[in-house]
Amino acid sequence: MKGKQTVKDMILSMAAIGIVVAGIYVFIPHDDTEKPPEAISYDVELSTARRAASYPVAAPVGLPDDWRATTVRYKGAENERWHLGFYTPDGKYVGVEQSIDQPERFIKEATQNAEATKITQTIKGDPWKRYEGERYDALVRQDGDATTVVTGSASIGQLSKVAAALETAPPEGEEPGQAS
Repeated sequence: MKGKQTVKDMILSMAAIGIVVAGIYVFIPHDDTEKPPEAISYDVELSTARRAASYPVAAPVGLPDDWRATTVRYKGAENERWHLGFYTPDGKYVGVEQSIDQPERFIKEATQNAEATKITQTIKGDPWKRYEGERYDALVRQDGDATTVVTGSASIGQLSKVAAALETAPPEGEEPGQAS
């Protein structure tokens, strides 16, 4: 009889806890809407990376104002890795990644395991190899020791737009990190 009483008490205790948790969930306000990430300025980090890197660090110039930069970092000690992330107007992600790391390893990491396709497209006179993956697609270009990857959940058209906007130095009269 004592064993049955213990199981009954445990079930009653769990039911009481469940009622309290359900009450907290119902009566405590919570916001399920996802807020887009805050836009950041990346001009200081870009200038620093351009001075420190052994390759020409690229950033897009002339993207519309509704393309928001959300992440930026340069890690010189980690194979001179440059990262600049954007949030597109339709809520997708585009990242510009550069490094002098071993290309296969770097591309695999930057594209989150996307696979190379047989498609190569020319953007501003340069060949870009297309990669496709479950999570991210990408465009990849080799330039000397540096590998440039434009990757993300955005469409290939949007990735191409960013690749076409990449510049290694700001045009005359325009500051880095400034959208046109």
